Amino acid sequence: MSLSNATHNLTDNARNLADNVLQSAQDAVLATRAAADQSLDQAEDTVRALRRRADPAIDDLAARAQDLAARSIDYCADTSARARRQIQHAADATGRYVAAQPGKSLVIAAASGAAVATLALWLSRRRRTH
Repeated sequence: MSLSNATHNLTDNARNLADNVLQSAQDAVLATRAAADQSLDQAEDTVRALRRRADPAIDDLAARAQDLAARSIDYCADTSARARRQIQHAADATGRYVAAQPGKSLVIAAASGAAVATLALWLSRRRRTH
C-alpha cells in the first residue's frame, strides 16, 4: 500500500467519522426536540385541566362575594335606619324638654357652649406648644 492510498483511506475514515458524529448530533437534536414538544403538550394539558377545575371555584367565590356584599349593604341600610330613628327620638325628647324647661335648657346650652369653647382653646394652645 502506498502513502497516497494510506492518506486516502485515512481521509475517508475521518470523513466517515465526522459524518457519523454529525448524524448522531442531528439525531440527538431531533430526540430532544420531540421530548420538549411532548413535555409542552403535557404541560398544556395540565394547565387546561387546572383551568377547568378552577373555573367553578372562581364562580363560587364570586357568588359568595356578591352575597356578602348584598348582606353588608342590607346591614348598613338597617343600621342607618335604626340610627336615624334613635336620633329623631333624641331630638323629639330634647324638643319636649326645652319646651317644658326653657330656663334650665338655656343654662345647659350656655354651659355646654362654654365647655366646648374651653376645650377648643385648650387644644389650640396645646398644638402651638408642640
